[in-house]
Amino acid sequence: MPSEELIAKVENLEKYFPVRGGILQRVIGYVKAVDGVNCGIRRNEILGLVGETGCGKTTLGRVILRLIEPTAGKIYFDGSEITSLGRKKMRKIRQGMQIVFQDPYSSLHPRKMIKEIVGEPLKIHFSLKDTEIKERVLETLHAVGLSEEHMYRYPHEFSGGQRQRIAIARALILRPKFLVLDEPTSALDVSVQARVLKLLQDLRRQFSLTYLFIAHNISVIEYMSDRVVVMYLGKIVEMAPREELFVNTLHPYTISLFSAILAPDPKVRKKKILLKGEVPSPFNPPVGCRFNTRCPLAQSICKEAEPELSKIGENHFVACHYQEKSKAMMEENHVSD
Repeated sequence: MPSEELIAKVENLEKYFPVRGGILQRVIGYVKAVDGVNCGIRRNEILGLVGETGCGKTTLGRVILRLIEPTAGKIYFDGSEITSLGRKKMRKIRQGMQIVFQDPYSSLHPRKMIKEIVGEPLKIHFSLKDTEIKERVLETLHAVGLSEEHMYRYPHEFSGGQRQRIAIARALILRPKFLVLDEPTSALDVSVQARVLKLLQDLRRQFSLTYLFIAHNISVIEYMSDRVVVMYLGKIVEMAPREELFVNTLHPYTISLFSAILAPDPKVRKKKILLKGEVPSPFNPPVGCRFNTRCPLAQSICKEAEPELSKIGENHFVACHYQEKSKAMMEENHVSD
């Protein structure tokens, strides 16, 4: 896709966390949380990012924002490379990129009123009068469904859904172009989740926002996303538009992951594909395809050569040696009711 369509892009992105041991606490290895990721996010789209716990989803989101510094690779935002920008230049860039964290309580300062929490970014980035800050805060709170009376309360006085609305307001106060939503509804009740997801969709249209939407819940990913990226052990294994991915799933890991989605009708029994074993440690990932230790289709080549993320059809990418046959083989030989 043309680079001008992209608001964010990463090339060969890596994030390794050192592991220390021994009396002298020397580095004995690295946890490869993100390992050679290439991906772009189009303007005004919602890119869903899904995978098991520990696959590197949250780390990838934070590295794109440079809340965590990358080990290697390049990060582009709004047409500029930001990988090695200093603090002063990054402050300007961060006006256009913000994050909403998973836990709406721990991400809010318990001793500050909401007007201070939401208005703090304005004090950091701009020289505004108190009256101007109050007006902006009130305008943003109205946008997320809160009122003026909420400005003078503390986080503990709100429900989980209201706290997440406050966190969203804080992220929006600078009028960013791009938001990383790190499982923004996983800590909320199901009925509250629906309202927050609807709010995020409305805000996207109102402010022309681009989202990187990180979630475990595949049904939420299906509802929210324009395109979907599936990660496994630090690497992208499949990437496609939502409609294409949910109809024509090709990677064995994605097939098994999506088979766990519950049918809306309790009388309908879906076939589930069960994987054996546990997710390997990112400290010592398998050689070759990282899914080969759990993949029921794994052959000798899978344990020797790492598959490339190859284009299959229009805008559908898969990292599997047997992507053309995997779906039929999985359903035929490795299914349990």
